[in-house]
Amino acid sequence: MKTLLNIVWFLFGGFWLALSYYLAGIVACLFIVTIPAGVASFRIANYMLWPFGRTVVAPTGGGTTMGAIANVIWFLVAGVWLAINHVITACALAVTIVGIPFAWANIKLIPITCFPFGKQIVSGDRIPFGYEPMIKM
Repeated sequence: MKTLLNIVWFLFGGFWLALSYYLAGIVACLFIVTIPAGVASFRIANYMLWPFGRTVVAPTGGGTTMGAIANVIWFLVAGVWLAINHVITACALAVTIVGIPFAWANIKLIPITCFPFGKQIVSGDRIPFGYEPMIKM
């Protein structure tokens, strides 16, 4: 079932969302200071291609101060635009009855899009100790 969901996701929005994350990652890697943002963008792009069966987790105690600063910078530079991509894709998918669950999945991904630092993407059945699931697809 996960494979079927991933194929439909890939065909109806996942590919284009992943391309937007890859583009953001390439732009971020142009400057040495923003390479961590580029790496985070590439990680999320990989998740956008094949999300079902994986889970996004965050540490239970919260993140670091540096992670919070990086999240604010990411949000202002790329997070807003990538979140708008998710909203547009969700609106396009919600037009059909079959696309409504995928539209909801796009909306659930917006917090990860806006604040990626401190999050990890793991297999759905392998959540590390000390982490709580944020998004389970």
